[in-house]
Amino acid sequence: MSTADAPAAIAPRVPGAAPRILVISAPYYRQVVDGMLAAARAIFAQAEAKVSVVEVGGAYELPQALAIAADSVQDFDGYVALGCVVRGETDHYDFICAAAMDGMMQVATRQVLCLGTALLTVDRLDQALARSHETGSNKGAEAAVACLKQIVLKRELAA
Repeated sequence: MSTADAPAAIAPRVPGAAPRILVISAPYYRQVVDGMLAAARAIFAQAEAKVSVVEVGGAYELPQALAIAADSVQDFDGYVALGCVVRGETDHYDFICAAAMDGMMQVATRQVLCLGTALLTVDRLDQALARSHETGSNKGAEAAVACLKQIVLKRELAA
């Protein structure tokens, strides 16, 4: 499925208390990440979630921030990571993308976190903009839905 034909993102019904969400944003490409953040906020508003947002320097810092947040005294039901890496002329792109995605998955599975991820890994900036616009498919909205679905699953299995 491509971005163009993805279904509209709709928040699932989350049983129990309003979920507390931490969005970790790496706004190196501010226009792209802000677009995803706005769409994620709209999904979280549908679910009446309480949202906090923190910013980090770049995609490489996303897994580190996720680990710090998970180890903090604040109790979040779920997390969303937002960022964008655009391919350049060096191998840097490959290393950053792999380290960031692998790092977040390791933290999420080791610490049993509900994580939605919208780290765009694209060849050109226009591809990222197409995935972060207000209209059409927005990867921030999709990450928010994924996070909420994980929270629902975790709550259902804990009951």
